[in-house]
Amino acid sequence: MQVQDSGQRQAAEATPGDRDSHHHLRYRTLYLMDTPYGSAPLPVWERPEPQPRAAPVPLSRAKIADTAIRIADAHGLDGLSVRKIAKELGVGPMRLYDYVTNRSELLDLMVDAVYAQIAETGQHSGWRAIVLAIVHRTREAALEHEWFADLLGARPHLGPHALAVGESTAAALGQAPGVHGIDDLQRALGALNAFVVGALRGEITERRTARSTGTDVAAWQAALGPYLTRMLETGRYPTVARLVIDGAHLDAEETFHHNLITILDGITGHPHP
Repeated sequence: MQVQDSGQRQAAEATPGDRDSHHHLRYRTLYLMDTPYGSAPLPVWERPEPQPRAAPVPLSRAKIADTAIRIADAHGLDGLSVRKIAKELGVGPMRLYDYVTNRSELLDLMVDAVYAQIAETGQHSGWRAIVLAIVHRTREAALEHEWFADLLGARPHLGPHALAVGESTAAALGQAPGVHGIDDLQRALGALNAFVVGALRGEITERRTARSTGTDVAAWQAALGPYLTRMLETGRYPTVARLVIDGAHLDAEETFHHNLITILDGITGHPHP
């Protein structure tokens, strides 16, 4: 191992050859960093792209991520595999491991590519306009890439574009009335993120259910209508009865926007007209 800099080290790991290689054994460079817990791989964001090879198909992490996104858009995360990506690209599966060491890194690249789309919200004046633009763009991206919602709400995303979106959101919320310090900002971000994750997962789950069953909400309610009518006529559920009888089927986008405004009003402590 040769010491590089800033606690980073480089090592070579032997890996089996693939159909793109004329050798039975080749070597993959590993980039390691020293941590209080021992050596750990350098994050994919900080590792250099592999040196170009004399191969028929040029590769890059961006190209691999774009291909993976197309597959996930069509088949979901369960239908995503290194073998499928390699087949789509016309290369051997092992060649992809020069660029990503595991599935987690692949998902990180895919997620950050979506955050790159979210970051393209344009210029907006005022903290509220900025937050509204980012959150609505997040919803649009999640509806375009439904698998993205499955990866929200767990550990934070730390790719460069994800960090840029997080910085823009936090900086804007930090200017909101009622946010007076770091504790207020953490709570405001927590409330906003909880709403976004819950709302997007709920909307996308309903879309998936409608596709898989061929039944939308209105048809599902109609099928259960006789049973629900009998239950409501008992008089034990008067508020539910009002919601069912008098309530309208709300537009998803309009409802998302209304609830988002409610969250922002709660953060500021002042209702927005």
